[in-house]
Amino acid sequence: MSKSDITALLPEQVKLLCFDTPELLTDALAQHISQSLSDAVRSRGAAAIALSGGRTPLPLFKRLSQSPLPWSSISVTLADDRWLATDQADSNAGLIQSHLLQHQAQQARFFGLWQADKSAHDAEADCAQRLASLPAELDLVVLGMGNDGHTASLFPCAEELEHALETDEPCAAVTPTSAPHVRMTLSAKRLLASRERILHLKGADKLETLQQALLDDDIRIMPIRLFLRQPLTIYWSP
Repeated sequence: MSKSDITALLPEQVKLLCFDTPELLTDALAQHISQSLSDAVRSRGAAAIALSGGRTPLPLFKRLSQSPLPWSSISVTLADDRWLATDQADSNAGLIQSHLLQHQAQQARFFGLWQADKSAHDAEADCAQRLASLPAELDLVVLGMGNDGHTASLFPCAEELEHALETDEPCAAVTPTSAPHVRMTLSAKRLLASRERILHLKGADKLETLQQALLDDDIRIMPIRLFLRQPLTIYWSP
């Protein structure tokens, strides 16, 4: 699978940026996010970004934490999270708190999804109320992608997928059968209510998954296809 093969399949509204190393990707993406958030604060007085968790974006989080941005005017939330306490290793909120909300970025306003006293399904309404404090349109959404074509926690194996894809609510509880932990995910509608969407990928396997996603259009088999139908910038490195 070559980058040129992928580029030939991309729809007009999708842009693929390839970098020789993860470090070069981190530099470029951190610079772009920093500029976008700064511009939003300058234009509108505030900015809001939704980030994805996992291990791939940790260097990005560390880099952003050192950026001299107007963090007190920036809100941060998650595209999705596992329904775990923040001190658990698989908690995306925990990763955000320990890798991003440090140094310069300590002043950011963080809107986590997890709640200690309820199941994910029971917490949907409270989570929606919490997310209502964010602007109706996010400035940036940074997504990842699994090799099954899921993004955020829009898993093709989950019974709740159709609800998460179609609901007008900002979030949905999801129980994947192919991955551990119940999740809370921003709904498709909430993720698409954003000025810009970025897909952050690492590894040759992700190019193979991307190719598979581009060869068909069934969103329920590979939910990432929904976002490939919209304006999207893909940042990829080996």
